[in-house]
Amino acid sequence: MSLAISARLAARELRGGLRGFRVFLACLALGVAAIAAVGTVRAGIEAGLKRDGAALLGGDAEVEFTYRFARDAELAWLEEIAENVSETVDFRSMVVVERDGETERGLTQVRAVDDMYPLIGAVQLEPPMTLDAALADKGAVMEPVLADRLALQAGDTFRLGEQAFTLRAILERYPDNAAGGFGLGPRTVVLTDDLATSGLLMEGTLFSTEYRLDLPDDAPLQTLEDQTNAQFADSGLRWRDSRRGAGGVARFVDRIGAFLILVGLSGLAVGGVGVSAAVRAYLAGKTSVIATLKTLGATRRIIFQTYFIQIGVLTLLGVLIGVVIGAALPLLFAPLIEARLPIPAVFALYPAPLIEAAIYGLLAALVFTLWPLAKTDDIRAATLFRDAFTASSVLPARRYLIVIAGLIIILISTAILFSGTVFLTLWTAGGIAGSLAILVCAAIIIRWLARRFRKPARGRPALRLAFGAIGARGGEATSVVLSLGLGLTVLASVGQIDGNLRNSFSNDLPDVAPSYFFVDIQPDQIDDFRARLDGDGAVARVDTAPMLRGIITQINGQPASEVAGEHWVVQGDRGITYADTQPNGTEVTAGQWWPEGYEGPPQISFSAEEAIEMGLQLGDMMTVNVLGRDITGEVTSFRDVSWEDAGIGFVLAMNQGALAGAPHSWISTVYADEEAEAEILRDLATAYPNITAIRIRDAIDQVIELVGGISAATRYAALITLVTGFLVLIGAAAAGERARTFEAAVLKTLGASRRRIITSFALRAAILGLAAGIVALGAGIIGGWAVSTFIMETSYTIIWSNALMIIGGGVLASLLAGLAFAWRPLSAKPAQVLRARE
Repeated sequence: MSLAISARLAARELRGGLRGFRVFLACLALGVAAIAAVGTVRAGIEAGLKRDGAALLGGDAEVEFTYRFARDAELAWLEEIAENVSETVDFRSMVVVERDGETERGLTQVRAVDDMYPLIGAVQLEPPMTLDAALADKGAVMEPVLADRLALQAGDTFRLGEQAFTLRAILERYPDNAAGGFGLGPRTVVLTDDLATSGLLMEGTLFSTEYRLDLPDDAPLQTLEDQTNAQFADSGLRWRDSRRGAGGVARFVDRIGAFLILVGLSGLAVGGVGVSAAVRAYLAGKTSVIATLKTLGATRRIIFQTYFIQIGVLTLLGVLIGVVIGAALPLLFAPLIEARLPIPAVFALYPAPLIEAAIYGLLAALVFTLWPLAKTDDIRAATLFRDAFTASSVLPARRYLIVIAGLIIILISTAILFSGTVFLTLWTAGGIAGSLAILVCAAIIIRWLARRFRKPARGRPALRLAFGAIGARGGEATSVVLSLGLGLTVLASVGQIDGNLRNSFSNDLPDVAPSYFFVDIQPDQIDDFRARLDGDGAVARVDTAPMLRGIITQINGQPASEVAGEHWVVQGDRGITYADTQPNGTEVTAGQWWPEGYEGPPQISFSAEEAIEMGLQLGDMMTVNVLGRDITGEVTSFRDVSWEDAGIGFVLAMNQGALAGAPHSWISTVYADEEAEAEILRDLATAYPNITAIRIRDAIDQVIELVGGISAATRYAALITLVTGFLVLIGAAAAGERARTFEAAVLKTLGASRRRIITSFALRAAILGLAAGIVALGAGIIGGWAVSTFIMETSYTIIWSNALMIIGGGVLASLLAGLAFAWRPLSAKPAQVLRARE
């Protein structure tokens, strides 16, 4: 019965329209729209990857070997299960161009192919021609960025190793480009047969071979994968098929999408502040109505249900608007997004991300509206005779607090369920909660300070009026600091993290990093290689080490993935080295290094940090597959391995007797004066055409570019948070317009000029904006430090340029919102305003 009465009363309240709820709807819709749009884009990319999985992979399935070609038995099996098999070889090399007596070099990722490539999909070349025609007679194609860098055009010649090639066309698009992961150089495609005399594909050279399979239409992929892995369990092969054709790209898209949705939740939290403020302001205007209803016998339940239903209907409207906008934006901008994406995407209406966004919106609205709704219990019938609403208790009843806490737990659990990232979600939730707590405390302190500063401001009427308004109970200080502060906090945190991540690559590393990595140095070249550099005065240091690649397959007789989970060390192949004696600078933290000349069972020295993460202990047995052969050794020592200085570092080292007989090459890092780097490269590249040089500064620049793209996406998501905060500011300013009108009327009556009044309003807005910016900057610096230190494990320094922008943005946003609603109060006539208040 009470519910029916409440519904009828709510329907009558809704007849009044949306007045007072525009900011409520805008904040809620914007937060939901941001989450829905990100989720829709992620779903579109996932659909594109699923649809074009075979084309992205270059076949229905792929079998990969590390640093070797398939053996006869393996190749026979692949040809048995597939209708066609295409072999490709992937490795890094140097493109050498000789022109007018000068030599230019550029790092490239070479894909050597056979005449079956590509099995699925098509290669797009400029000028248009078939790939067979482009690669005939030692022809080659390369991506435009490398051709432009080396000023190569169709018809020009270049060398790979000791083999000359002719550039026939520019490689615009090829089918398996999303499966290769991160590469240090643009792509060059040649025929494998044409590399026979290049000196690049020798035993121990760092390369991988991929065998793409064109399977029958009804081929059972899971069965074939199981059969292949069982038949060649100890060969080190890796199977991948069209079900996950994009490999790490799909995982990256999923993770960055989850992170952006969590950033979107921060925006929804900012919007929640506006939602709460709008509900509180609306209910404050309904105080006399609520008191009248109670006088007529309405119970607390009826009052609560009435406004809960009304605000619930408006919440559904706001969520619906957000879902529609979030679904429409990706469809509207689909051509632009697809043009910027290097992978396929299918943009359509996907229910899952829209439902996810709606759930987030409903839960957030419940959390932020229940608090002010609960305060309706405090309104008494006596309010008709005196204003008692603002004097109610600070906290609602305990039962409401329990429900709010439960809703927050449900919201966080839902975010964990949808994102699949427990740690990051809890960090985000903790960051939002901590920021809100800091901002509420800051608002209380700001009001207290404003009251204390009124005396020193004597003689400056405008400033004194501003401090008085800020310190007044029920003023704008709390809403401004909360709404603007939380948005600026998110933006400040992202800016600090981004800046420190860039600095860790661009500033910290060059001071200690080597000039070059040299790879593919053959064992018979290493002594002469060292001799060439030992006598060079510009070379400060040369480090060398033997290099193999292996896959950790078992730990203590169990599959490595079951013991170490998804730790990066057991995901794919890893660099392995060997040594007879303990290398200089190596610090053993536990156990003992094997004695010099040791010839017993294989022993392993493992990186201490990774060992702790994987749960390894001294005495554990580890099986490593190297070139198809399983080597099982005992972990006898842990050692410090530094990954920050860009030097040589191996997570796993073995005694010399365990690996010395396996085909391998050497790697070297050369530390030299920057002005001598070009001459060193020319000398070594001329003497050893097969060696590949990787300039550390170029690699760092490429990583910074990748990080920049991710940071840009994060900043855009954070900007939505700030826009939401600005909407809340506008709502607060609009809600306070009536109070400012009365204030301006009183001041005019007392003789204040329009200039003094507007100056007071401007100072009030600027001071609040400055305070919100400073508090947000402090919270952002703390958040940035926590993420940089504990999650990204990078050094941390405050990025002051970003800090000043945050403070300036706070002042500007507060000024714009405050002054936008100051002109009408100034134009009001005092007599009319004061007579109306009587």
